[in-house]
Amino acid sequence: MLTDVFAERYKLTPLWSTFTAQEHRLVIQMYRLFSEQLCPFTEHNKGLWSEAQSRLSMELGQASLSPLTYNFMGTANGQPQHFYGSWGIDHVCKTWFLKDFGETDDAADRFMKERISFVELAFRLVEERVATNNDNLPAALKKAELLGARTARGKSWLPGSYGDSLRAANEKMNRDFRDTVSELNTRFRQADCKLHYHNGFVQIADDERMQAEIDAPFWELVAAPKWKSVDTDMKEAFDRRDNNARDPAFYAVRALESAIKIISSENNWTTGKERGAHNYIDNLLSNGHLLSWEATALKHLFTHVRNPLGHGPGADEMTTLTAEQTDWVIDTCLSWVKRLARS
Repeated sequence: MLTDVFAERYKLTPLWSTFTAQEHRLVIQMYRLFSEQLCPFTEHNKGLWSEAQSRLSMELGQASLSPLTYNFMGTANGQPQHFYGSWGIDHVCKTWFLKDFGETDDAADRFMKERISFVELAFRLVEERVATNNDNLPAALKKAELLGARTARGKSWLPGSYGDSLRAANEKMNRDFRDTVSELNTRFRQADCKLHYHNGFVQIADDERMQAEIDAPFWELVAAPKWKSVDTDMKEAFDRRDNNARDPAFYAVRALESAIKIISSENNWTTGKERGAHNYIDNLLSNGHLLSWEATALKHLFTHVRNPLGHGPGADEMTTLTAEQTDWVIDTCLSWVKRLARS
C-alpha cells in the first residue's frame, strides 16, 4: 500500500539545516504527544502503532523502523545464556523515534522530516478512527435506544441512558483529538518550523496571522466528508506551491469550483444543463446565494486564472504566475470557499 508521507512530499524542499536543542526538544515533544495523549500504547491502540510503523518503514525503504527481534548472548545468575525474542511494537517505534542524532548537519533535514512523517501518519490514522466513530454513532444510538438499557453488563455508564454515555464518549474523543492537534500545531510554532497539521497532513504555514484567520478555519470547514474533493485539491495546491511545482493556482481554483458545484447540488439548484463554472455561479446568483458583484468577481477568477492554466496555449506563450500571484490566488480561493460554505 502506498502511503503519502511528509518526508517524500517535501524531499526537494530543505526545511532544516542543523539539528539543535530546539529540534531535539520538538522530537521529544512530538513523541510524548503521540505516546501519552494521542494514542497511548494499550491493547486497543496496539494495532494503530503497528500500522504506523509498518507503513512508514515501507515508505522509507526499511524492513522496520528499528529491529523487531533481539538475539544475543549474555549472562544470567553468572552463567552464559542465549537471549532471543521479539520487541514490543512500542519499543520498536520509541527506539527509532528517539535515537540520538549523531550524523552530520546535512542529514538533519531528513532526520526531522522522517519523524514529522511518523507523527503525521499517526495523527491521520487516529483522525480516520475518529471519523469512523462519528459515522457509526447514529446507528449505535439507535441500537442503544432500542435496548433501552441504562447499564451494560459489567460496566457503569454516565447518569442517564446508555445513549447519553455514547454521546459523551464520542464528544470526549473528538474534543481530545482537537486539543491534541492544537497542541501539536502550537509546538510547531514554538519550534519555529512553520508547519501545520490539518485533515491528515502536515504542510508548510508561513504566515501565522493568515494561518490563524484563514487557513485553519478553512481546513476545519472542509474536514466534513462532503468537501473531500475541495480538501484534496487545496492540499495539492499547497504542496505544489511549497515545492515550487507547476500550476498550484490551478488546483486552488479547481477546489473552489468543486465547492461551488457542491453548494449548487445540495440546494437542488443544479439543472444538468451546466457547461462550466460560470453556469454554476449563475445558479448561486439566481437563488440569492451571491450578489451580482460577487458573481462577476468569481467569473473573472475562472476566466483569467483557471481557464488559461487549464487549457493548452497552442502556439501562444504558456501562462505562468509569479509566486506573489500564486499566493494571492490560493488565499482568494480559501476565502471564497469559506464565504460560500457558510452562507
